[in-house]
Amino acid sequence: MTDARYWVGFSLIPQIGPAKARRLLDYFGDLGVAWRASAIDLAAAGLDRRALENVLAARPKIDLDIEMEKIARAGVRVLVWDAPDFPRLLRHIPAPPFALYVKGEITPADEWAIAVVGTRRASGYGREVTRQIVADLVRNRITIVSGLARGVDAEAHRAALDAGGRTLAVLGSGVDVIYPPEHAKLAQQIVERGALVSEYPLGTQPDAGNFPPRNRIISGLSLGSLIVEGDEDTGARITIEDALEQDRETFAVPGSIFRRESRGPNKMIQRGEAKLVLCAEDILEELNLTMVEQHQEARAALPENETESTLLKHLSADPMHIDELGRETGLPIATVSSTLALMELKGMVKQIGGMNYIIAREGTANYKTDE
Repeated sequence: MTDARYWVGFSLIPQIGPAKARRLLDYFGDLGVAWRASAIDLAAAGLDRRALENVLAARPKIDLDIEMEKIARAGVRVLVWDAPDFPRLLRHIPAPPFALYVKGEITPADEWAIAVVGTRRASGYGREVTRQIVADLVRNRITIVSGLARGVDAEAHRAALDAGGRTLAVLGSGVDVIYPPEHAKLAQQIVERGALVSEYPLGTQPDAGNFPPRNRIISGLSLGSLIVEGDEDTGARITIEDALEQDRETFAVPGSIFRRESRGPNKMIQRGEAKLVLCAEDILEELNLTMVEQHQEARAALPENETESTLLKHLSADPMHIDELGRETGLPIATVSSTLALMELKGMVKQIGGMNYIIAREGTANYKTDE
């Protein structure tokens, strides 16, 4: 896996987007090698003249260590495309972002997510529909993804938070530049119960050209996308188009034929581009999400690495002392102890006193890490 510093470095250079970054990764095998490559080698990797000039001009001016310190001071993490913690759903879309700046936390539970988007000029009907559907989705352990914009987006985030759920906001700026500015308090609440997410480096201003590309991330983080209100040329429609390209499910709430804000959803339903939604259950049933809590518990029982898998193979309903586990597995006691502590937090094992452990779920030891 490439050092995250180099992904950050390339994200700071104009004209180096996901396609060129992937081209460099494929050619050099490592972005660290690409960062140090000569002009001849960069050209051979497929960079056009403008991108090549930008790389050669920017590299001497970028101190990667200082950039990483700046990111850490801002309380931001960088998730890179080839890292295990990069969101699984997003990794498999066309042209995935090669680096994500995250303020807050994206958790495994966020794989069960629905994007909710719509017009910035939401009607009273649109706001109420958004609140009702989002609240019901959240009660079914669904994470809500949107874009922090005025109107439907903000209503979706607030409804998720009010219902005690998780929500992710994908920005068209750096995660340290909140737009619109009146959503600063909402953004902070999202950080506490979800995350702000952007492919743009810290300090990036909300340029109009940044928003259409960010919509593919909104849909890419989600199993399906719902549009509540919007005209035919609304930005929310781009999210639905991205979802269709990503082979994700698309949904729309019908509205009045007399309202301009209903044209987008109504036309999508008419053309078969989105499934008509009257309540949250329509989405849950279509995506088979009626048992998310059980799916999440089953996911938590799966070993995340070879060490967990090894320990599970030696545990059963009969108590085993940590020292015996160390001897049988050949693992250092420190590794056994720390791993068991994490597994206990996840509900995979139980300590029953005297440093003796048992398996917490019958059958867990039969799982394999490669399934």
